Amino acid sequence: MSKLIFFVDDDKMIINLLEYTFQNRHRYQIKSFISGEDCLEAMDLNPDLIVLDYQMSSYDEERMDGLETLNEIRKKDPNLPVIVLTGNGSDELYLEFKNTGAVGYLTKDDYFVDSLMEQINEVLS
Repeated sequence: MSKLIFFVDDDKMIINLLEYTFQNRHRYQIKSFISGEDCLEAMDLNPDLIVLDYQMSSYDEERMDGLETLNEIRKKDPNLPVIVLTGNGSDELYLEFKNTGAVGYLTKDDYFVDSLMEQINEVLS
């Protein structure tokens, strides 16, 4: 049975890269969103995992960031696995996301797609 993964990132190139990488994997169904608000509206689809960008305000300063989105996700489903992606990681951010229940935290480096694939396979296996 395939697993539903939500990708949430305001960078369309990242979304396209993730969709391309995961679309041919028969074990996964992908749904992508460019904002935390859009993701939260689709929570009734019951995703098995959410991959969430930290900074999502490049188009609209009023948009929720990844931490605010994760807090809202926790209100709807306290046990849903969430992996956080960030362009510039810090120990403080890592701890904040970990304390909010993120199961993974990755910096968008040259190899993040490989690392993300490993984490997704671990979480969903």
